[in-house]
Amino acid sequence: MDDNMAGDLEARIQRLERRSRGREARDTMETAFWAVMHNVFPDETRRHLKAASREQLLAARSYLDHWIAKLGDESASEARIERETIEVE
Repeated sequence: MDDNMAGDLEARIQRLERRSRGREARDTMETAFWAVMHNVFPDETRRHLKAASREQLLAARSYLDHWIAKLGDESASEARIERETIEVE
């Protein structure tokens, strides 16, 4: 193995190690977040927050579904337009 290839492999290993540490940090932050949620907010409050989050997602879905359907209606109406061929001599 030449020095160039060894250097490339070392760089790849360092990048992978950094990514791994980043995931660990995210996992630690997420664990800390949920620990705070469970310690600060009572069960009933967490249930309301979860329900509110669900409602926001349902609202976003409803909004997107509306516009997706509207786009589908427009393309369907464009497809129904009959075209006439005019021959030019």
